[in-house]
Amino acid sequence: MTHCQRPIILLRGLLREQRHWGIFTQQLRSHFPFRKVIALDLAGNGQRFLETSPATVSAMVDDLHQQLHFLHARELETENKIEAGTYDLLAISMGGMIALEWARLYPEEVKSLVLINTSDGKQSPFYKRLQWRQYPNIMKLLMSKPEAQEKSILQMTSNMYPDDTEILKTWIRWRKECPIQKSNLFRQLNAALSFRYKDVPDKPVLLLASQHDELVDASCSRTLAHYWQCPIHIHPSAGHDLPLDDPDWVCRYSLSFWQDVK
Repeated sequence: MTHCQRPIILLRGLLREQRHWGIFTQQLRSHFPFRKVIALDLAGNGQRFLETSPATVSAMVDDLHQQLHFLHARELETENKIEAGTYDLLAISMGGMIALEWARLYPEEVKSLVLINTSDGKQSPFYKRLQWRQYPNIMKLLMSKPEAQEKSILQMTSNMYPDDTEILKTWIRWRKECPIQKSNLFRQLNAALSFRYKDVPDKPVLLLASQHDELVDASCSRTLAHYWQCPIHIHPSAGHDLPLDDPDWVCRYSLSFWQDVK
């Protein structure tokens, strides 16, 4: 039996870093023991917090593309003896926009896309891409201290663990280790809100969304599924951070989708 050895690249959203994938990364690796799972940090986030975040989604793609090829391509070729440069992308929120643009700019590198709770300015209005009910919380978040910001982010993005003290404590520790510059926050937010995807993806796409996403309206994913004529699955209770709220659900549908991607 031949096992697929194509790497899976994980792309996070606004102000999040690779550690925010939590146990999802390990679960994905257990489902795909023959595949490399690579989580990347955008400039300005995580270990790269001292760098300046790119101002556009296209520039974010180039930033991550360069990081991947310089840091990982040699490792992939020597350790696993697989063809570097062909990937499945799994991405959430703003990461989904980056994944779409990656497939557009470097089509020969991308095999498929799993996009979680993402949106596009061409297909959905701004008040659904960032739910209007959250505007007061967003404004308060921008002005508050890091600890309060992380508490607000957890409550906005998780329906299963909105008040989990252990998760919050961990997120605050990560934030102290890798503080986010306010200028990078605004650069990332502006890049996400101004993103317009003008094409229809020519790669297999799976959309995953949360019916009760308090940050991005699920209609954004439904609209994309209708326009692109691609499969979509809606989680009945999880929040915006689907890999946190129900990692098994995300793994299950990704596994089923990738079985048909040759």
